[in-house]
Amino acid sequence: MLDHVDPFIGTDATALTTPTGLAGTWWWPKPQVGNTHPGATYPLGMVSACAYSGAYPTGYGRYDLVTEGVPPLRHERQMASGFTHFQQSGTGAIRKYYNYFRVTPMLQPLDDLGALWEIEEESAAPGWYSATLASGIRCEVTVGPKSAVHRYTFPEHRDARLVIDFSLGGLAIPHGRTVPLRAHLHTLAPGVAQGEIVVEGAPLGVHVECDTPQWRQMLWYDRRLMPGGTRLDFDHIRPTTLRPFGLMWAGPTEPGQVVELRFGFSLRGAAQARENLVTDCGTGPSSFTTRRAATAGTWRDHLATISVETPSEDRRTVFASALYHSLIKPCLAPGESPFWPADGPFAFDIATMWDIYRTQLPLLTALRPDRAIELAQALLYISEEEGNLPIGYRMARGADQFSRQASALAHTFLADLCQLDLELDWDWALVHMHNDLRRSYGEDFLLRGEAHPISHTLDLAFGYWCTSKIADRVGDPDLAAQFAPLAARWVNAFDPADGLLKDSTFYEGGKWNYSFRLIHDMAARIAMAGGEEAFVALLDRFFGFDAPAVSQPGVRPGVEEMARGYALNRFEGLNNEPDMEAPWAYQYAGRPDRTAEVVHAVVHQQFGTGRGGLPGNDDSGGLSSWYVWATLGLFPVAGQNLFLINAPAWRESRIDVGGSAGSTFIIETTGFEEPEPGGPVQYVQAVQLNGAPLERTWLTGNELHRGGRLHITLGPVPGRWGTGSRPPSTSTTEPPAPAHPGATP
Repeated sequence: MLDHVDPFIGTDATALTTPTGLAGTWWWPKPQVGNTHPGATYPLGMVSACAYSGAYPTGYGRYDLVTEGVPPLRHERQMASGFTHFQQSGTGAIRKYYNYFRVTPMLQPLDDLGALWEIEEESAAPGWYSATLASGIRCEVTVGPKSAVHRYTFPEHRDARLVIDFSLGGLAIPHGRTVPLRAHLHTLAPGVAQGEIVVEGAPLGVHVECDTPQWRQMLWYDRRLMPGGTRLDFDHIRPTTLRPFGLMWAGPTEPGQVVELRFGFSLRGAAQARENLVTDCGTGPSSFTTRRAATAGTWRDHLATISVETPSEDRRTVFASALYHSLIKPCLAPGESPFWPADGPFAFDIATMWDIYRTQLPLLTALRPDRAIELAQALLYISEEEGNLPIGYRMARGADQFSRQASALAHTFLADLCQLDLELDWDWALVHMHNDLRRSYGEDFLLRGEAHPISHTLDLAFGYWCTSKIADRVGDPDLAAQFAPLAARWVNAFDPADGLLKDSTFYEGGKWNYSFRLIHDMAARIAMAGGEEAFVALLDRFFGFDAPAVSQPGVRPGVEEMARGYALNRFEGLNNEPDMEAPWAYQYAGRPDRTAEVVHAVVHQQFGTGRGGLPGNDDSGGLSSWYVWATLGLFPVAGQNLFLINAPAWRESRIDVGGSAGSTFIIETTGFEEPEPGGPVQYVQAVQLNGAPLERTWLTGNELHRGGRLHITLGPVPGRWGTGSRPPSTSTTEPPAPAHPGATP
């Protein structure tokens, strides 16, 4: 898969072929850009590095800030003022794009620092990025888990320069800049320096080595050199008084002369940053080639965990790139917490659980359960030290609440790990999961039986259901029994009059987008909607069956245009996350054929090759991992240890579950026809698991993780498979009456 990854997919505004049929009826309310970057990354690593334009998104792009519609251009061509470290992947968050320690190779005076050069040539592969600037300097960068190595090839010049700006951060758009609170920088020896910046409360240490001992090495402040200076110390920096500062090497170059620059990073000081550099890259002075090869090898191993059979190079590229984007975040940085003394797991760039809990975290759990457990431990440390299980977390002081988005999402992740019987201190987890449910929106839920936005009522009820699984695991049936009536309060979120959620405020969508979530009691939820036929009718309306095509928002859409779009009450077509699981709701009503039709339209019309190949923000791989699961013919019901089966998009695929010590799960087909955009849908006719007929439409997570062989027979018309079974549900009875608050545990 490594050789088929295109890191540029999603870096530009959406440029897919105009959708037809069912896909043409879906409406995209969020920005039409993938928000990815092509920079060097390491699987789940701490460091990334990429060309920096200062534009949206991620600091690499060509656009201005956008919250809906087509992003407006800031630059006609791809530009760069240097190369920065630490980028988000696919998210739309603002003031969370780090872009620290910009390196600028220059042939001009220091006064020109910050000027933009056109990028004339550009290449990228997992773990490596290269760009040639209009100045004639070729730039390459690779990264390790906690390091970055730059390599610059200069033309002949009497006074070439490498300049590191320690003061820069964020984006060069309104309200996008981040400013260090404190900074310290000192030179240790020719070609060696150390420093630390404290940004948004997080101390980021760096150790830098440059292999040009013959060049002059100088500190600079406000674009003025400090000959002979060895230290810069800023104990209090204000945004209004900030002047740029940093470190520079300068000297003559021969044609094609190569200069290498090595960075070690740590959130625990410059000394540990040096140790991290040595661990990742050795003692130098040169390590670019070996570090690039090692990182490529690690990426090759991670990307080899899934293989698909297809004659289409384009489809293989889309899949490989989606798998790649699914394994960049969260940033795992063991032993790097700057806020508490534990030397164990630490994570940042969990941006956000809202984006990743349904698809990316189940994929991580399937392919690398050891890293999933590491992330779970980090989440519990965050809760222990800072008071809550985060919805988002970043390299900053304190957890990001993102409280409008959702509640109790870490509970879903932990419940899946627990039901797979993976090792964790589950007593410890139970304490923090229970405490977290009683905070913030949880108080309204306990006192009044519901919380607003009303989608949080579903979150919290499911959080109690997930936590009951951990209570069962540790042998506390009394606590599990106390959680049962709280888990049943999902019913309070719905209006029995129309079978949809109650009117409320909603984040990035309307009540239709949130009404088809795969809750733990789908049988009762469907009964509340008037039964399966009525529920399917609601879904059909939501997905636009027999509806006319719609137009998508353009650049800077107006209020009225957006209001008309929202009034469609339509599926967002993977332009955003709120309804990404809704296609599989049909299976709970005995209509797997409808799931096949919707998923076919998404997979083959909403994803493509090229820079504009994504329909919306990739959001830390949340979107890309949806594509991975959907094309495999499986979909995780997060928190329920369940995978729903659908027609795959590949003749055969193989998943190495459980990492190096795991097993292989093979999905093979009979009657498969190569799919195409707008082409006919294939429907599941029969399924066998390890040679035995499988009438049900689901696998348990344990069945998937054990490995085995799933054989799916496909045909051109809907069959009877799956029409007589329903995925597991808490009840099979009529919906309960609204659950009123009473005595609470």
